[in-house]
Amino acid sequence: MSPNPSESARSAAGETPTDPRIAQARAYAIALIDTVVLETGEPALEHADGVRGILCEMGADVEAQAAAYLNLVVPHLAHPQDQLRKHFGEALAALSVETRKLVEVSRMARGGPDEAELRRRHTELVRRLLLGFSRDLRVALLRLASRLQSLRYYTRTRQPAPEAFLAESMEVYAPLANRLGIWQVKWELEDLSFRLLQPGVYKDIARKLDERRVEREQGISMAIALLQSELRRQRIVAEVVGRPKHIYSIWRKMQGKQLQFEQVMDLRALRIIVQDVSACYAALSVVHAMWSSLPNEFDDYIAKPKPNGYQSLHTVVRTESGQIFEIQIRTAAMHAHAEQGSAAHWAYKEAGAKGYQGQAQAGDYQSRIALARQLLALQQELAGADTTPPAGAATELATEQDTEDRIFVLTPQARIVELAKGATPVDFAYALHTDLGHRCRGARVDGALVPLTTPLRSGQTVEIVAAKEGGPSRDWLNGDLGYLRSPRARAKVRAWFNQLAQEQTIAKGRGQVERLLQREGKTSFNLQSLAEGLGFRSADELFDRVGKDEFSQRQIEAYLRADPNAPVVEEPLALPSGNSTTPRKQGGQVLVVGMGSLLTQLAPCCKPAPPDAIGGFVTREKGVTVHRASCQNFRNIAHQHPERVIAVTWSGQGENEALYPIDLEVSANDRQGLLRDISDVLTKERINVIAVSTRSVGELAQMRFTVQLANSAKLKRALGLIAEVPGVLKASRK
Repeated sequence: MSPNPSESARSAAGETPTDPRIAQARAYAIALIDTVVLETGEPALEHADGVRGILCEMGADVEAQAAAYLNLVVPHLAHPQDQLRKHFGEALAALSVETRKLVEVSRMARGGPDEAELRRRHTELVRRLLLGFSRDLRVALLRLASRLQSLRYYTRTRQPAPEAFLAESMEVYAPLANRLGIWQVKWELEDLSFRLLQPGVYKDIARKLDERRVEREQGISMAIALLQSELRRQRIVAEVVGRPKHIYSIWRKMQGKQLQFEQVMDLRALRIIVQDVSACYAALSVVHAMWSSLPNEFDDYIAKPKPNGYQSLHTVVRTESGQIFEIQIRTAAMHAHAEQGSAAHWAYKEAGAKGYQGQAQAGDYQSRIALARQLLALQQELAGADTTPPAGAATELATEQDTEDRIFVLTPQARIVELAKGATPVDFAYALHTDLGHRCRGARVDGALVPLTTPLRSGQTVEIVAAKEGGPSRDWLNGDLGYLRSPRARAKVRAWFNQLAQEQTIAKGRGQVERLLQREGKTSFNLQSLAEGLGFRSADELFDRVGKDEFSQRQIEAYLRADPNAPVVEEPLALPSGNSTTPRKQGGQVLVVGMGSLLTQLAPCCKPAPPDAIGGFVTREKGVTVHRASCQNFRNIAHQHPERVIAVTWSGQGENEALYPIDLEVSANDRQGLLRDISDVLTKERINVIAVSTRSVGELAQMRFTVQLANSAKLKRALGLIAEVPGVLKASRK
């Protein structure tokens, strides 16, 4: 990563950036974070300036640089997504909020009680990075730049950094930079973390390097001069530069090969940058002709690039004087890719709804998939062979299941989708969109058609083959067939069939009601008004009950034939003010408090009877419908139309005591003679039964009795006796 002095200087001075969007984001942030200090001890604005400078050096776009400021203001906003969207647009708001979420996850991931728990938390952090990466590739760049800036701050101020912070930098962020191919960031993260973790070892190696610096620089200068002269003689246009050997990589080599510093011979490194690929191999021939190459020390990453797209020729040679050099040969484009990483060069833009992903991003899909798979490999590498968390391990980072029970698969656009282990292509389709799941008819995994019951594995690319319209198969609900693993997907399939059944029931009920209206000569009757008059919230609810045979058509006939001119008897009623008026006794023994003659009818949905607590609802065409106060229908319509609720009360009973229909519901284990035994109880209690309906589901019998009583209080004894009948599970009033 080549430093940009002018940009770095502007960042250090805190000057306003030249790009208007970045300048706007910085100005917006100053008002909120100008005096804020981060948990690392850094002034927030200084940190944001540093992050922006690093992102600029990495080649990140304007939005990523603006997000360096805006992600820090998220905790200081009441509704960050909405407020940032209003000022900066949907894409930048989402990027800032997503990046801030990862900051919080990173904070939670530090400080595990033991090494196993810390590794589990680091694995979970990479998991969250994966999911954030799937929504916007730039979140990884922002997190890397932020971590590098914090390490630079600790190093510059010589403040001690928390060990968990440094361990996370080495175990998560440096490997992340490596997987993304951002080598300069990787090396600096490693060197700074190593310097802060083991300052004594770092200073010792740095001192020894400095002692040999003059000798090393002389050797490098002579080698560069010889190489440039020979390349010019061979008419190869090239730039030859010395490449620094990083202290952490030296220490790793010393540890890995059990060497003392004096035994490390390849402290010298050269890089040759040429114009094209053919010149790379021509330069390699020149190098090997000049000096002898060491066996087993040649790698051709041009013919066979690394998974993250890195390309270069690597060789190690010994000069005539015995000096050993590591040499890299690459084109200028390969060098830019190696220094900044391919993620920094992808184009990012909102592209609207495309395909089933909902958003398409410009760029090389194959490179994006390769990098996504690199991140998956990092997650699995961190998890290790045994990822079972220790007993009593904290679970605040886990969402639905532990990470070993999750897999990550890719869409063709490299969006990462998290699924349960063993999930199928149908689960994948429902995870993307419910409608896509319903229309799923086939799947390609890594380009090959597979059965819909195929268990998916992490890193696979899945493409769904969908019909233009249609619904799921009932076979998908059969657990033995293995179409679905996810309970959420199974619930979506079940909901689709429930909705289909309800639509069919409503259509059946509508037909029955419309035929009844035709027989009664009232085809112009408003169906919504009819439903409300019968105590339902909507016409569809009435049709649904009728279609299920849960509401008798005779009740609808009775409602339609009700006499609106029924005689009324006036009785005095004291008003709260002390004045008296003439309330009227209504048909059905109900008084409407404070009103004159009003048509009333008892709601068929709850069938109130004295001494039930009751309430009235004023319908549009049929006067006041009286419900039990506990009736769910009454509560619903009263909540929707509180202005149409009216107080009602039972009138005193006269010589001719009125009878009221009441529904009883009985659930029992089905057996021969069950109906007779229950009817005997009602007969002995002198309760008149006017209707009975029964339904058997397997071995369970559901019964409904409509009885006539002057007072519902008499029901308590009868229900208790029915409950004692052999086989009865439950007896209650509807």
